[in-house]
Amino acid sequence: MGARGGAAVSPLPPLVEPGPELTREELERYARHLTLPGIGTRGQRRLRNARVLVVGAGGLGSPALQYLAAAGIGTLGIVDDDVVALSNLQRQVVHTTADVGRPKAVSAAEAVTALNPLVEVRTHPVRLDADNAVDIIGRYDLVLDGADNFATRYVVSDAAALTGTPCVWGSILRFEGQVSVFWAGHGPTYRDLYPEAPPDGEVPSCAEGGVFGMLPATVGAVMVTEAVKLVTGTGEPLLGRVLLHDALAMTWREMRLTPDPDAAPVTAVAQPAAVCALPGADASETVGSAELARLLERRERGEASFALVDVREDWERELVAIDGAVPVPLQEILDRGADALPPEARGTDLVLHCKAGARSATALAALRSFYAGREERVRHLEGGVLAWAAQVDPDQPVY
Repeated sequence: MGARGGAAVSPLPPLVEPGPELTREELERYARHLTLPGIGTRGQRRLRNARVLVVGAGGLGSPALQYLAAAGIGTLGIVDDDVVALSNLQRQVVHTTADVGRPKAVSAAEAVTALNPLVEVRTHPVRLDADNAVDIIGRYDLVLDGADNFATRYVVSDAAALTGTPCVWGSILRFEGQVSVFWAGHGPTYRDLYPEAPPDGEVPSCAEGGVFGMLPATVGAVMVTEAVKLVTGTGEPLLGRVLLHDALAMTWREMRLTPDPDAAPVTAVAQPAAVCALPGADASETVGSAELARLLERRERGEASFALVDVREDWERELVAIDGAVPVPLQEILDRGADALPPEARGTDLVLHCKAGARSATALAALRSFYAGREERVRHLEGGVLAWAAQVDPDQPVY
């Protein structure tokens, strides 16, 4: 049995007006909502009349889309330009094994429709950017930001500010999550929390940071709770508050956040460079997958001399590897520098690689001073084995 008592009145008015009277099917489907103080039939009609956009059909988008659909949101938009990979399924539960290789937006839309066919689903299988964000976000009453990179988060924040759209934001990494509500003109925005993207190398790679598989469900459910509260005008929203969750300690704490009075007003959507922990290697320090393939062929014929060093962990190499690479985990390079390199990798050009390019760029930065002024060159593979698999060897698995 749940706790008794009336629902707190929100300091903000309901986000949308009620829609038409509920049908018999809707009365039955949403019966458990209809008895709740603060929701009732009027609140459920608001939910049916609401248009909510979910940015990202991945870890956070998976539970968010399912719970929004189950709650009876009338129109759900899904923005995602990615395809389902097997490694997604550890946490992105809106997709199934049969969806591997399919567009995430399409897979998620089908799952939402199967859960609640009363919901209208709109797919936007594109990457949200400075050119399309205002147009897409402006079609909705509310946006849930479940993006996995800083660049997209700033795009969402700026477009939401320009269109006056409230934004429920969530973030997850490893065992920790954060949730807040941003709304320009009513409270802080994402730029008040992070005025600028962190410097290169300060945050783990988007592809390599890792996420505790159950964490997205916890954070995503809180995001949907905030969305339903805003739509119906029930309870106190997380506007001006950031919830910080530690799954290992199973704790929640709250941080207060206020708008920066000196912040410049948003006049356009900025397109910041993607931040994925690539510590500032210039073009002369990178090599593309096609070029590496040619170098390996030349080395096989005795026409080139260089060492290919894989800085990933052993379990990663068991999944996918580039023939001819020698293993030297990143931590060994950080601890010992050039002394960590095996004899065959010394006195010759060096190409480092990892999964997506972040760790190899970090290794390159650690070795840069050693190679300064030497004839040998040290470079790293742009995009790592993910790019190698996509461009050179598509039969290789990705993770």
